Amino acid sequence: MLNKILKLIGIIILLLFVIAVFNYEKINKLRKVVSLFEKENIVENFLHMEDINETSNLIKSPSPTRLPVNLTHQLPIDFSSNGKTIDVQDFIDHSMTTGLMIIHKDTIILENYTRGLTPETTHISWSMAKSFISGMIGIAIEEGKIKSIQDQITDYLPQFKGTGYEGVTIKNALEMSSGVGFNEDYSDFNSDINRFGRYFALGQSFEKFALSLKNTRKPGTFNHYVSIDTQVLGMVLKKATGKSITQFMQNKIWNPIGMEDDAQWIIDEDGMELALGGLNATLRDYGKYGLLYLHEGNWFGNQIISQNWVKQSITMDGPHLQPGINQFSSNDLGYGLQWWIPQEADGAFLASGIYNQHIYIQPNRDLVIVKLSGNYHFKTNKDLEKSQHIDFFKSIVEQFPKNIIANKTVE
Repeated sequence: MLNKILKLIGIIILLLFVIAVFNYEKINKLRKVVSLFEKENIVENFLHMEDINETSNLIKSPSPTRLPVNLTHQLPIDFSSNGKTIDVQDFIDHSMTTGLMIIHKDTIILENYTRGLTPETTHISWSMAKSFISGMIGIAIEEGKIKSIQDQITDYLPQFKGTGYEGVTIKNALEMSSGVGFNEDYSDFNSDINRFGRYFALGQSFEKFALSLKNTRKPGTFNHYVSIDTQVLGMVLKKATGKSITQFMQNKIWNPIGMEDDAQWIIDEDGMELALGGLNATLRDYGKYGLLYLHEGNWFGNQIISQNWVKQSITMDGPHLQPGINQFSSNDLGYGLQWWIPQEADGAFLASGIYNQHIYIQPNRDLVIVKLSGNYHFKTNKDLEKSQHIDFFKSIVEQFPKNIIANKTVE
């Protein structure tokens, strides 16, 4: 009897060994995803996401735009946030800043790289990528590939009938108002967003995960951040244009505005890009995208994204999208079409990603600020870290005079 038990144990161990050998890559990827944001690994991981995940490649523009550089600007010594005075250098260190750039009047006036980031190193965007998807949706509408943002998601993706996205318009998804139930808490191991990360690590498709979600509210009535909304928008973009996100972005944004460096999109087993946050690009190229929006979609005389779309993207179109305490929103910032609008912003808006990735745009000061970080504190103090960053950006803004004519287009 004992020999039979030992033999059975031996067979089980052998089976587990065989499973582990044949699934080594998936198991190793899952391990990396689970430990992605740990204090010891986070900065290094954010600089090398292309080594952890499969990617598709954006190729640097054959005609790169190199902005003038005049590195003369000095940051403020301190700033006020939540009733406290915070030393700027302490804040930069605390938030594990890897890159910081200020562009004023089309000139780079501050450019800092730390913790292994270099001018040529790509850095994960996280949810800043959502604002790139928004721009491409605008281009697809301008070209007639998407008829209207009032179209239903299922007009383009009929496989989503009977799921949480039935009855949801493109506009609803752009405004994070789909009504789909979703827990985006990165500090909760069992949250939907962390479950999605493990799902991806095990080789499952993004579409399959999105198909599993259910609707909990009437679409268009409540602003609740659901990253999968953007993933579904990416699927709509791909279906409508007949191009992958990478191909469309290469032709419509990367080449036309002269991006200086190669970049990558994280992809799933089907080759679908992680539209909700999988762009890896350099500090300067993130800055260029901010500059494109500063100039209302115009790139030195070439209208890349329509001026109307840019304006629409930063308009809070409804009571559920307003900043502050809002019974119709789970966010304290305002929201446009995949762009955030702070309280008392004076026209500012921003692209933002977890662990403090930001493109902050202040049109009436001709100002773009880009900050990349590996801020592990974000995991336990998300709201505090977010509000301090916005107050930091506002302190930089105050160093510059207002334009007499705001929101002017580049000649």
